[in-house]
Amino acid sequence: MAATYYVQNMLSQVKSSINEQQPKHNTSRTLLLHENAGPQKARATTQSLRELRIQVLPHPAYSPDLAPCDFWLFPILKDKLAGRKFDRIQDLAKAVNSELRSIPEEDY
Repeated sequence: MAATYYVQNMLSQVKSSINEQQPKHNTSRTLLLHENAGPQKARATTQSLRELRIQVLPHPAYSPDLAPCDFWLFPILKDKLAGRKFDRIQDLAKAVNSELRSIPEEDY
């Protein structure tokens, strides 16, 4: 993904999402975590982030404690299991397994 595409498409979506979710706040309160890939480190990207006043959190290269599932899978599970109570750990495990199986294979 080229830096220009990243700036024009991805960062504009980030800004739109922030404006939708927090219309009274500007992007200066936003922290962004993204990879250390070329487009994310390119001059055009860093300049656009400065203009948007979005702070980038440092991302250690190949960090074992930051897995992709932390950012897409776990939020899905949290949403689907929110508000439910489980008396036994086995019931929780069944519910989690059921929700995992309901996610299309292409999403993984």
